[in-house]
Amino acid sequence: MHALSFATAVAVSLIAAPAMAGKVDLAGLGSGQTYDQFIVGYRSGSPERGSVSRAKESLARAASAQVGGKALALKHLRRMGIGSDVVRIDRKLDRVEAESLMRQIAADPDVEYVEVDRRMQAFFTPNDTYYLPRQWDMYDTYGIRANNAWDVTQGAGVVVAVIDTGITDHSDLNANILPGYDFIDEVAVSNDGDGRDSDAHDPGDWIAANQCGGSHPARNSSWHGTHVAGTVAAVMNNGQGVAGVAPAAKVVPLRALGTCGGYDSDIADAIIWAAGGSVPGVPANPYPAEVINLSLGGQGACGSTTQSAINGAVGLGATLVVAAGNDNAPASGFSPANCNNVITVGATTKTGARAEYSNYGPAVDLAAPGSGILSTQNSGTTVPVAESYGTKSGTSMSTPHVAGVAALIQSVAAIPKTPAQVEALVKCTATPFPSTPSQPIGTGIVNAQNAVNVALSVPLSVSGNGGAVAAQTVGVRTLLAPGPGNASCNTQIFVSANPASPGSLQLQLVAPDGTIYPLPSLGGFGTQPFTLNLSGEAREGIWKLLVNNTSSTTAPMLGWGMTFN
Repeated sequence: MHALSFATAVAVSLIAAPAMAGKVDLAGLGSGQTYDQFIVGYRSGSPERGSVSRAKESLARAASAQVGGKALALKHLRRMGIGSDVVRIDRKLDRVEAESLMRQIAADPDVEYVEVDRRMQAFFTPNDTYYLPRQWDMYDTYGIRANNAWDVTQGAGVVVAVIDTGITDHSDLNANILPGYDFIDEVAVSNDGDGRDSDAHDPGDWIAANQCGGSHPARNSSWHGTHVAGTVAAVMNNGQGVAGVAPAAKVVPLRALGTCGGYDSDIADAIIWAAGGSVPGVPANPYPAEVINLSLGGQGACGSTTQSAINGAVGLGATLVVAAGNDNAPASGFSPANCNNVITVGATTKTGARAEYSNYGPAVDLAAPGSGILSTQNSGTTVPVAESYGTKSGTSMSTPHVAGVAALIQSVAAIPKTPAQVEALVKCTATPFPSTPSQPIGTGIVNAQNAVNVALSVPLSVSGNGGAVAAQTVGVRTLLAPGPGNASCNTQIFVSANPASPGSLQLQLVAPDGTIYPLPSLGGFGTQPFTLNLSGEAREGIWKLLVNNTSSTTAPMLGWGMTFN
């Protein structure tokens, strides 16, 4: 079952009102839907940005004008961690009325942008489940090969924030859970009888038929956050249940999804807080996360609020891993999968093929197992009853595999890697797809073994021996590289020689395990660099350069070397 979608996306239109007016972001507006909550961002240096009371005055003036022939009462709910303001109207507005109000607010030259505070949904497809006796996703041919990374690291010392439905108590997970926070501001969404507080436990997100607007069936509680958290860091070697990708990492659970989903504003505040940023009215996070998992999303462009929160978290050093979505459609039409500065993850099956539900396209960075994923659960149909295990399918299940690998990377990196470096590393070390996917879903399937082994290495340059190569012979030149870890994704090979003519010296690189990598022929005299992705090769050992001199004269071989970046 695809995640419930309560708004049909329309073409994105970022329309500027009169000169100096703010941006009106219509991405969150859909036909047949109603809206009562919005996010307003004021320009840096404006009186409203510096004072909540001034912002309230400005918003009150904007709401004083009638919309649809009726007066409005506007309530300022709170100021967000990114400095924007969340406001609510006293009645539901249709698409036309909502756009009219947004333009009235944006007419203030101090307003930078106005957008709908959309509700995001958990990404999972529970109808596409495959009960398997073991966790194929961890060790199988087209799993993530976590079993081969665990000998090096299990993620100790790294914190992963899971922004989701919260968490239920589970003996296979409790030891790795740190105190989190409930960021759901609206009681009707929180389903726990109150608003924001320090209790991130999941009370259940069951819904009645048509409760969330439109026509949809009733649904039992998903325990989605518990399932995602288990894939990240379920306890290993405890004689029960399942193992997480990073079983020694810690998880900070954050509630931002509740009844009928969750608001952009709650998710954005959770993102900022997870990374160690400040959110008004919320105590400081004592456990800032190096990795943030977002197995959620909704239709439409990436909003200014969400992008601003992501940028803030990235600036604090957090790597954000996001689900591509489950609509078998271009991920470019779904937020936050289409936001900048995130790692967007598609889903694959046990055979390495694209899962039929997985979103796709250039916005997807890489893939991970997403079908029939066994993890921690709860047996309750509405409220929590007893811990259990269960399988789910969806890009929501793929995402924590990559988040867990990111945690493994950071746990072995001598210097913490930037979010951009983590993204580049997981993409370039991915396992190639067995065949071209039905639609593009990134560079391959995340490979924990290769990613960890490359992260374990430090940059290094090593020189080999030189010496002339006689005519019509193959010279063998060697160098010894130390460990630990693998060669890099962008290993450079430098060859300096004086061939008799361009192309007369033909080159091959031989890895310590005997794998041969052909290199282009030398084009002429001097030093020539070549770049190869050798991330799957152990660095330690003797590397050989085979130099085939096809000419009738001896070729001076001045030297060669390798740089492992």
